[in-house]
Amino acid sequence: MRKPVRLLAAFVGLCCLCLSSLALAWEHWGGDRGGSRFSPLTQITPGNVGNLVRAWEFRTGDLDSRAPEVMKRTKFQATPLLVEDSLIFCSPFNEVIALDPGSGAQKWRYDPKISTSQRPANRYNCRGVAYWVDDRAGANAACRARIFMGTNDVRVIALDARTGIPCEDFGSHGEVRLATPPLEWPGEFQITSAPVIIRGVAIVGSSIADNRRVEAPAGTVRAFDARTGVARWNFDPLVHSGVIAGHANVWAPMSMDEDRGLVFLPTSSPSPDFWGGKRPGNNDHANSVVALRAETGELVWSFQTVHHDVWDYDLPAQPTLARIDTGEGMRDVVIQPTKQGFVFVLDRDTGKPVWPVEERSVPQSGAEGEQLSPTQPFPTHVPALVPQRISADDVFGLIPFRDRSLCREQIAAARNDGLYTPPSTQGTVVYPMTGGGVNWGGAAFDPVNQILYANTSRAVHIVKLIPRAAAQGFNPPPGHDFGQQVGAPFAMTRAVAMSPLGLLCNKPPWGEMVAVDLKAGKILWRSRVGTTEDRAPLGIAFPWGTPLVNGVAITAGGLVFTGAMDAYLRAFDARSGEELWQGRLPVPGIANPMTYLWQGEQYVAIGAGGHSESGTTIGDSVVAFRLARPGEAPSLWSRTVDRPGGRFAAKSIAFAFVVLLLAIAAWRWRRRAKRFA
Repeated sequence: MRKPVRLLAAFVGLCCLCLSSLALAWEHWGGDRGGSRFSPLTQITPGNVGNLVRAWEFRTGDLDSRAPEVMKRTKFQATPLLVEDSLIFCSPFNEVIALDPGSGAQKWRYDPKISTSQRPANRYNCRGVAYWVDDRAGANAACRARIFMGTNDVRVIALDARTGIPCEDFGSHGEVRLATPPLEWPGEFQITSAPVIIRGVAIVGSSIADNRRVEAPAGTVRAFDARTGVARWNFDPLVHSGVIAGHANVWAPMSMDEDRGLVFLPTSSPSPDFWGGKRPGNNDHANSVVALRAETGELVWSFQTVHHDVWDYDLPAQPTLARIDTGEGMRDVVIQPTKQGFVFVLDRDTGKPVWPVEERSVPQSGAEGEQLSPTQPFPTHVPALVPQRISADDVFGLIPFRDRSLCREQIAAARNDGLYTPPSTQGTVVYPMTGGGVNWGGAAFDPVNQILYANTSRAVHIVKLIPRAAAQGFNPPPGHDFGQQVGAPFAMTRAVAMSPLGLLCNKPPWGEMVAVDLKAGKILWRSRVGTTEDRAPLGIAFPWGTPLVNGVAITAGGLVFTGAMDAYLRAFDARSGEELWQGRLPVPGIANPMTYLWQGEQYVAIGAGGHSESGTTIGDSVVAFRLARPGEAPSLWSRTVDRPGGRFAAKSIAFAFVVLLLAIAAWRWRRRAKRFA
């Protein structure tokens, strides 16, 4: 009897060890190789999340050491990894930093010394690093565990994960510099998302300036030997037969299936974004989920979400790999959310839709020389996560006879035939906007409850084509993007539809978290995320939601964590969507949060450095929270003033108190004056 008991105990111990290892891990940018952003940790729950306190804050020092004009061109979007007993992340300037997970103290730092004069088209940005262990190397060998990063100046760098020292055997002294075509300026081409490492192959995409020219750089995906840096293969997603264009690059994070040996690419639109007369046809494999053999670069399958894109509806989000209950059994799938708010669910082996996708007729009569697709794919099982049509009567304004009327004029003056209305010289409503729906933060999937969670944005773009003759010397109005689209008969402008008060013209909410039951094809709940506190005068916290380009982290403890464009990390009840807690940050945390277990305590961490394109305050922090220890408690300040609306309330009370004191003083002075009169 003793032997079976011992065997059972050993088995239980092994299971606990495996679970412990799993619980500790946040080894990939999206939590795991498939980007589920799910943690099995259960220490923090809806019942105790209100007892979270700030554990530590680490500052990179950029705010103090970099010129203000340089910092105005940064986006802090990094998600730390918990690997090798360290939290490891990259700064917008590609400095890789390792921290003690419990204290936030710096353990090591590597600076690739990128130039701050290159003016990268997509700002100084590094969303994260990748971790890989070389199982052929000895246990104590240098660079057995490696950190990989792509840089703003197009290098791929490999570092020892324990020390931050470059791996001498990778490329030239730890780095490989990508060969690029001739560029208009050094910042036209960069790497912003983390590489993926699969079966000993390091794979990187690229980020390329939009709307500069028809013959833009190709969006080639590159693969290197993870040990040596030797080039393994290149893959250009765009089929160039009869097509004059570049791009179709992979700027968003990728996913990987180690068992199948597949890497999944979310590809972007061909160049330029808003006129495609020189790229006839559907432009395969742009705007597609593409599955490649990781070791060879061989195309396995491709599924296109937009045909012949002229709306900048590229795929911005990491494909989420999941095993789902379809109602006809469990199935391995790829879940791809889009800017339009669609959710495509594809078979992982074939790329075929798991549920029907219909080709529906869409608006036609494009600009001169344009060759639009007559139909576009619409998934039918899961409803769109955001509205896809707006009218002039749906506008918003605080001042009814000013704000609202000016917003109505903007919408009414533009062509507006619903989703996929083609760009025009009249001006076209693009709704959802080109940064709307689900963006680079991606979706998260709870494998236990089979629920998908995603942050979404709602805003309106007005896109206008400018005839070439009128584009020469054209000076765009304030707040308008301008792209020459050299080689096309039109330049373009793009602007967010906003009121004179700086508010979005569409009605709130402007940012929502959405929970979806994939099997039922049903939206379970929607919750507004964010307030106007950090943007509005006096810190007024209207609960209208903020645009949400970042993503979420979910836990088996029943919580969903996210940042927003106000300076709070938030926790929501995963079942109901109720907002349960807010933790104040130094500046907005427009990055994906992560969670980890360290020495028996669960932490939640987020990069809080702001986002220059969104006009937020800029910072350089990573902040972590944990449950209060015995003898600790959240402070009264954190429970009152450090809550949305708390500062406005405190200022209002202080102002009222001062007014009261002044009134009392005036009354007493008048009484005294009358007494001596």
